[in-house]
Amino acid sequence: MSGFHLLDFSHIRLIMPLVVELNKKDSYEVQQARLERMFSMSNYQCFGWFDGEELIGVSGGWITERLYSGKQLELDHVVVNPKLRSQGIGSTFLAEIENWAKAHNYLTVELNTYVRNAASHKFYFDKGYQILGFHFQKKLS
Repeated sequence: MSGFHLLDFSHIRLIMPLVVELNKKDSYEVQQARLERMFSMSNYQCFGWFDGEELIGVSGGWITERLYSGKQLELDHVVVNPKLRSQGIGSTFLAEIENWAKAHNYLTVELNTYVRNAASHKFYFDKGYQILGFHFQKKLS
């Protein structure tokens, strides 16, 4: 099963150990419930990178249409197993996601990354991504 694969609800057990690497403030249970709801949405797609039967990379993607860019794939929770980083896996995985997006007539691939995550900034700059603006958030609770 090695390489790039589309994931679905049945893969949540495999996905969770990776996605909790990105969010240490919310419990495993809260994040799993969120992921389950995300899989129920028609505009959510999930991608995985396998080494044999082991899921070593995961990314969600939101399918949207924007006035400024047209049909886009907005990546969410892009993560590679921390023990395997800096081995080219992220680059290969991202290239496969971009190839999938091109094959499905997307015009852009976009994403957010945390302001303090300088390593991710360098990674995405090296892959040809540009900063277009700021992402703002207001908590409603």
